[in-house]
Amino acid sequence: MQTHALDKLRQQVATLKQQAEQFDSAKLFSKNRYMQAQPSLFDRGVFSTKSMNLTDYVTEIEDEITSLPPSEHRHAYAYALERIGNQVHAVFNVIKSTPIWAKENKSQYKPRPKNTVYKQAVKKIMQSSHELYDELKQNHEFERRLVLMIEERKLQMEKATPAQAQKLNMEILTTHARLGRCRKAISATEDKIQQVEKQQLR
Repeated sequence: MQTHALDKLRQQVATLKQQAEQFDSAKLFSKNRYMQAQPSLFDRGVFSTKSMNLTDYVTEIEDEITSLPPSEHRHAYAYALERIGNQVHAVFNVIKSTPIWAKENKSQYKPRPKNTVYKQAVKKIMQSSHELYDELKQNHEFERRLVLMIEERKLQMEKATPAQAQKLNMEILTTHARLGRCRKAISATEDKIQQVEKQQLR
């Protein structure tokens, strides 16, 4: 993740933490026996934290952001980003679905409908990244095939007649030109991925 995008995400999580602090200070669960009997607000598949305070979960989100893997590790990076998006969405939903909290803090906080700040931003980058990674994978596969074609033609030239060798040489040159265009496409796709990741949360 680019530094600018990471800063944007941290700013948004900081805002969420303020909302969580307001929620916790209202002590909405203190008079609810059912809620007090629960060991945790969220499923273990979403958070490792066990607490009845929302701020504790936002702290876990902050830790997840700090320990994000490098974007070069694509699968781990995409998984971590998706997990963070689900965590933010879960905390936001608790805040949004509590009428008492919303009424008391209406003048201070106005969460956007359907969590557009968090969930949709993460969803958009995930979709764009997946499409571009698929494109990159296809281009790399095409590159591999072209390299094999060139190697095959070179082997054939060892046993070819002068006329056949001339024809094979032309095929090698043509394939090299295609390989050059393919590698340009790979570079262009990699640049697109960097741009998408840089602008993901703007």
